[in-house]
Amino acid sequence: MNNLIEVWRQKMTEKQGSRKLNPNNKWLESLKRLNNKNLSTVAAETHQSIFSQLDCLQCANCCKSIPPIINETDANRIAKYLRMKPTNFKQQYTRHDEDGDMVLNQTPCHFLGDDNYCSIYEVRPKACRAYPHTDGYEFTENLTLHAVNASFCPAVYHILEKMKLRLP
Repeated sequence: MNNLIEVWRQKMTEKQGSRKLNPNNKWLESLKRLNNKNLSTVAAETHQSIFSQLDCLQCANCCKSIPPIINETDANRIAKYLRMKPTNFKQQYTRHDEDGDMVLNQTPCHFLGDDNYCSIYEVRPKACRAYPHTDGYEFTENLTLHAVNASFCPAVYHILEKMKLRLP
């Protein structure tokens, strides 16, 4: 299981030493012309295949690097779980990013443990539940996001690499 993560880390190290543009940008853009149903099917199959080989708890780079968007429903649910008032939760744990979205105010995430487990997993934000947005229809809705996420998430990287072989 760790092999996929190690391959990804090696590729990201190589990429940092290179000045090449992300090769996934152009390929992902070309996918927009494909039938969404076929693309969603390939994405779902590839997503399942990669996640059967990869344990997110061995990485947790998303929780260490990307502050998730928190909507009002998330804030209320998490605040209730933490036995806080929603306003206090927002003041203590969130900020607004450059796009005006409410996000967690710290990376690594406040709720990520040393063992890579999430202390609020049962009530985690919608953005965390959906990440990395590669399963079926979710894949087609987030094409521009995948090139960026491949540098944060070994699963996304390997999903894209495997899909390139099926959808050149």
